[in-house]
Amino acid sequence: MAEVLRGFWGVVFVVFLVLSKWVDSHEFEDSIFMKTSSGDGAITPTPLLIALTLIQGAAAKGAVCLDGTLPGYHIHPGSGSGANSWLIQLEGGGWCNTVRNCVFRKTTRRGSSKFMEKQIQFTGILSNKAEENPDFFNWNRVKVRYCDGASFTGDSENKVCKDAQLQFRGQRIWEAAMAELMSKGMQNAQQALLSGCSAGGLASILHCDEFRTLFPSSTKVKCLSDAGLFMDATDVSGGHALRDVFKGVVSVQGLQKMLPSNCTNKLDPTSCFFPQNLIGNIKTPLFLLNAAYDFWQIQSSLAPPVADPHGLWHDCKRDYKKCSASQIQFLQDFRNDMLNAIKGFGASTQSGLFINSCFAHCQSERQDTWFADDSPLIDNKTIALAVGDWYFDREGMKAIDCAYPCDKTCHNMVSK
Repeated sequence: MAEVLRGFWGVVFVVFLVLSKWVDSHEFEDSIFMKTSSGDGAITPTPLLIALTLIQGAAAKGAVCLDGTLPGYHIHPGSGSGANSWLIQLEGGGWCNTVRNCVFRKTTRRGSSKFMEKQIQFTGILSNKAEENPDFFNWNRVKVRYCDGASFTGDSENKVCKDAQLQFRGQRIWEAAMAELMSKGMQNAQQALLSGCSAGGLASILHCDEFRTLFPSSTKVKCLSDAGLFMDATDVSGGHALRDVFKGVVSVQGLQKMLPSNCTNKLDPTSCFFPQNLIGNIKTPLFLLNAAYDFWQIQSSLAPPVADPHGLWHDCKRDYKKCSASQIQFLQDFRNDMLNAIKGFGASTQSGLFINSCFAHCQSERQDTWFADDSPLIDNKTIALAVGDWYFDREGMKAIDCAYPCDKTCHNMVSK
């Protein structure tokens, strides 16, 4: 009987694992994707390792991860001319849209600080080397860990299934993290940039104007969303797979009252979790960095297994070079929808854009795509220099790439 039970729980674990992967983008990337680049992609082999700091006063404020553990962050202090400049990066990692996969998420670093790495590498936009991060290398650089499953937005607990013991406290985690950093010197910031990748990129949009209110008007404050432009797209079956996921996130975590009222006054709450319906109302200068053929969205929004039960997109998703003409056209239509969605946003003089025609996801935190000898380019400019030029008002930045397959500088992702 003991062996039967062990076998049963083993199967349950595998099922939970598979279910969770579909809505957990970074776990998905870490285990399945590899990079192909246009060159050898040589990178400095000694990245900076930064220890995890838990926010000790967070529990008293109800600011806890899904499992009730303390939230955390990693910080490397600024120096010299960057001593009073702050860069905050909100970690990404998908969402949980059902009680079941939120419960599973509690057993990972995306839902509990018990499983977070004690040290992480600071690369790309977080690097402390001028040759790797020319504009922000000597700033105070912070990575806020993501453990709430709803892009730092929820403020409730699961009361339907008490056995689940889930805390949905993303908003409180955000507030506790900002209060902690303000006490550590961010209150004296002369310059500040809120960034984030993937689900963290969505969070940087949702919290952009709130971040601005932390500082006096004399502080230069801007926001960067990397791979956060999740589209309310039609999938290959004619359905809306990502909308179904977002609807679950909004419902399970009770986000209806947490989303911007200037959106929910006009649209349903699920629509107000999609950035395309939020960016037009952001008052703080915002930069959108996104791949036009966002690899995560192709995998999990446009052609997820639920929308492609017969596996017609299997080879195309593994390697874009194996896509048929009709599949490429479907992806071109997705790109066109993305460009149409940002037309109004792009017309603003304070906004910034870098939309490259790559099959990629999260390009600011990877050294090879942020700033290296063979990094992706638009008009001969790297992502790091484009963001820097925009932030420091050296140059207006509205870089939109030509359509696939014209860009030969991409570091495209393919499935292992």
